[in-house]
Amino acid sequence: MTDTVPAQAPPKQADGLRHNRNWHRLWLGQAVSVVGDFVFDTTVVLWVGTVLAKGQSWAPAAVSGVLLAAAVPTLLVGPVAGVFVDRWDRRRLMLATDALRATVILALLLVPLAGDRLPTGVALALVYAAVAVCAGAGQFFNPARLAVIGATVPKADRTRAFSLTSATGSAAGIIGPPLAAPLLFTAGVQWALVANACSFVLSFLLIRSLVVAPTERPADRGPSTFRADFREGISFFVHNRVLMALLGSVCVYTLGVGALNVLDVFFVTDNLHSAASWLGTLGAGFAVGTLLGGLLAGAVSGKLSDHRIYWLCLVLTGAGVVLYSRLTALPLALVVLALIGLPVGAVNVVVGPLLLGVTPQHLLGRVVTVIGPVQQLAAISTMALAGFLASTALRGLDTEVAGVHFGRIDTVLAVGGLFMIAGGVWAARRLRPAEPVEES
Repeated sequence: MTDTVPAQAPPKQADGLRHNRNWHRLWLGQAVSVVGDFVFDTTVVLWVGTVLAKGQSWAPAAVSGVLLAAAVPTLLVGPVAGVFVDRWDRRRLMLATDALRATVILALLLVPLAGDRLPTGVALALVYAAVAVCAGAGQFFNPARLAVIGATVPKADRTRAFSLTSATGSAAGIIGPPLAAPLLFTAGVQWALVANACSFVLSFLLIRSLVVAPTERPADRGPSTFRADFREGISFFVHNRVLMALLGSVCVYTLGVGALNVLDVFFVTDNLHSAASWLGTLGAGFAVGTLLGGLLAGAVSGKLSDHRIYWLCLVLTGAGVVLYSRLTALPLALVVLALIGLPVGAVNVVVGPLLLGVTPQHLLGRVVTVIGPVQQLAAISTMALAGFLASTALRGLDTEVAGVHFGRIDTVLAVGGLFMIAGGVWAARRLRPAEPVEES
C-alpha cells in the first residue's frame, strides 16, 4: 500500500466548504457511518445482555466483554497504526478498512442465522472478535481521515469543517441509540448488522470518489525502518509544546469525564432521588448540548482563536460539573447537563484544527495515535479510581462543611470538575499560539 500518484491531479482547494467536493464526500460518508456505528454499538450491547446471555448471572460480565473488546485495540493497535498511516496511501487505507469492517459485520450474520445450533460461548467469541477487528480498523481509519481533511480543507475552513463533523456525530448519538432497541426486538439483530455494513459500503464508495494527493515524505528522507519511524513520531510529539499541552490537559480533563461516566447513574438515584431510567434522558440532553456547542464553536471561530476556545471550554466544563454535583432536582440537572454539553462540543471541534496546525502531514498518523492510547489509559484509570473511591474510601461520607452537604458521589464528581478547571488553566498558560507548520 505504497504512495502512488492518482490518475488525475487533485483539484485546487476550493475557497469555502460549500464548493469543496472532497469535503462533501468525506462529511456524507462520516454522517452515514457514524449513525450505523451508534446503532451497531447499542444493538450489540443489548443483543449480548438480553439475548445471548439472557437470564445468566454472568450477563453483566458478558456485556463488559464487549466494551473491553472495543477498548483493547486502542491500546494495542493504536500506538503502531500511526506509522503505517504515515507510510501508506491514506485514501487506499481508508478504503481497505471500510471494506474490512463491512465484511466482518456481514460475517457476523452467521451468529443469528445459526440460532441455537451455535454454542453461546462460540457466539460471544465471534461477537467479541468482530468488535475488536472493527475497533482495530478504526485506529487506522480515523487518523487517515484526519490527515485527508488536513490535505483537502484549507486552514481557514478547518474549524467550521470540524464543527459540522462534531455536530453530525452528536446528532447521530441522539438518533442512533433509540433506533437500536426497536430494530433488535422487532426486526431482529440481523437487520442492525446489515444496516451497519451498508453504512461502511456507502462510506467506501464516497471515499473512492475522492481525489487526494499522496503524502510526500521529506526530500532528505530515504527508506526507513518501523522502529525509526515510530521513534521519530514520539520524538516530534514530546518536543512540541502545543501537542504536550493538549495531551496533558486532555488527560486531566478525562479525570472529570471518567468520574461522570462511572457515577452518573448513582448520582441520579442517590442525589437526584430519581429512577435510574432517567439516565437516558440526561444523556440525550447532554448530546443536544454537544451538538449545539459544536455548531457554536464553528460560528465563533473567526472571533476567538482555537486555542482560546479550547482552554475556556475546559474551564467552563469543569465549572459545570462542579455545579452539577451540587444539584438535588432532576429538571435542573437536565438543564445543567445540556449546558455542560456546550463547551464539551466546542472542545471536540477545536482539537482537530489545533493538531493540524502544528503537525506536518507526514507525521499526522503517528501524532494522532499517541493521544488516543494515552487518553484511553487515563479514562480506564480514572473510571477504576472513581468506582473504588465511591465504593470504599468514601462509602460512608455524609457530612456538611459551611452548610454545604457532601456525600460519596457528589464529592467525587466535584473533585473531577476541579481537575477539569485546573486542566483548562494549565492549558491557557501552555497553549500560546505557535508558529504554524509548513503545509505539505
